[in-house]
Amino acid sequence: MRQLPLWLLPGALWVGYAAGAHVFTLTAIRRGPRGAHRVALTFDDGPDPVNTPKVLDLLGDAGARATFFVVGERAASAPDVVREMVARGHEVGNHTWSHANLWFCGPRRTEREIARAHEAIAELTGRPPRFFRPPWGMVNLAVFPTLRRLGTPCVLWSLQPEGLRPVAPQEMASRVLRGIEPGAIVDLHDAEGVPGAPGRLLEALPPMLEGLSAAGYACVPLGELLSPA
Repeated sequence: MRQLPLWLLPGALWVGYAAGAHVFTLTAIRRGPRGAHRVALTFDDGPDPVNTPKVLDLLGDAGARATFFVVGERAASAPDVVREMVARGHEVGNHTWSHANLWFCGPRRTEREIARAHEAIAELTGRPPRFFRPPWGMVNLAVFPTLRRLGTPCVLWSLQPEGLRPVAPQEMASRVLRGIEPGAIVDLHDAEGVPGAPGRLLEALPPMLEGLSAAGYACVPLGELLSPA
């Protein structure tokens, strides 16, 4: 069998460790059951001490509950916001400690990123997070053994109205309302990832919530979405 040149081995190992690990995301949660008119709005990258409370108010006004995938170090810097999430009936998930791109984290750094955020969330909320979402949906081979040890499944999404490029608020809301279906998991951002994301979200959320309600959808936390109706 022909062997790879030695100078290619580091790149080949990285492809297997990082890009190759995405085969395991086939087992990740991307949507809930289709049997009920329920959807999950999920918010990544926070908490933002200014914008996340505004998101909580908008959700409260609409009678909607959601899941917030928080960055551990941001949560530790805004503990009152995290506690307010729980007090209002929302769910808090793990989005790593520092929002690092896991493609470029070795096994030890990966485990620290996940476990440290897991512990911080448990301390702030009084319960360990039930779900994990990797920043940008990027994983490596060290992610899944760590999640198995913590008993925390990986959650991605079925609908993402804004990814790495900015989307105008009205178009963001329109994309959700056009693509929504029972069991959908919608990925939104309440803190800076893409520049200006929180401001666009705050404009998009009222028509989005109004449209979902008019279509008969209940917005529930992930744990409730994934439980039998």
